[in-house]
Amino acid sequence: MDFAGEAVSLAELLDERRHLLDVAYRMVGSDGEAEGVVVETYRRWYALSDTARAQIATPRSWLAATAGGICRARQDLPGRSGNPAQDTERADFAGGNAFGTAPAAVADAVGKGRPGSLAPAARACRWLRSWRARTASPVRHDALVTAVREACAAEDAGLLASLLAADATAVFDGGGKVRALVRPVHGSEQVARSLLVLLARRPRTTLRAQPVSGRTGLVVRCDHQVAAVISLGLTGDRVGRVGQVWVVLNPDKLRPWNESPAS
Repeated sequence: MDFAGEAVSLAELLDERRHLLDVAYRMVGSDGEAEGVVVETYRRWYALSDTARAQIATPRSWLAATAGGICRARQDLPGRSGNPAQDTERADFAGGNAFGTAPAAVADAVGKGRPGSLAPAARACRWLRSWRARTASPVRHDALVTAVREACAAEDAGLLASLLAADATAVFDGGGKVRALVRPVHGSEQVARSLLVLLARRPRTTLRAQPVSGRTGLVVRCDHQVAAVISLGLTGDRVGRVGQVWVVLNPDKLRPWNESPAS
């Protein structure tokens, strides 16, 4: 299955998440509960099979309808306590049954590598560390990151693919908080295409090279907020192309970037 073809632009992902939060907030009246509803909504999305997701013509409408259903289920729970933590716990159980899958079953599926599994992401994280262990010189690394940034800014798929190893892998870490790609993307052309779709130019969006976890990476800002952080791992051969791409989209992991004065 061509997972690169499921890529969505970062601007669309952010707008979709804001929309879901607005829908949930209007129904539950609490920022904390609205966030919980959105988390549950995306959990149900990732619990779908690849085939089921592919058959949903308008994911945003499906997500909004699902969020509305979760809110109604929480409002109708017997013995609603007024304690958001307790209400959320009860609603998670009710929401899981309404979806036809108990929360424990979904968690089990995640742990065993079924749709929505975190196992590929964990493996990719280890791969990224191994690429860094066989690191190219800092000068070569910085030059390649700059070249990747320029290719993305120019939306030049051919140039970007030429900077990637033939067996390059890209992982998109949404943490279940945004509708990121659910599996790693493999191959230079597929990785290039998925990155260019994600980073499609929009007003008030910037892509800059700057330090990321001790090495130069790429930081994407939308309306002055860090929306994605990209780490690149180079191959250990003489050519030194990009072999591993790790894209962090998880809002929780990006929070320190947006809270730091340096950001």
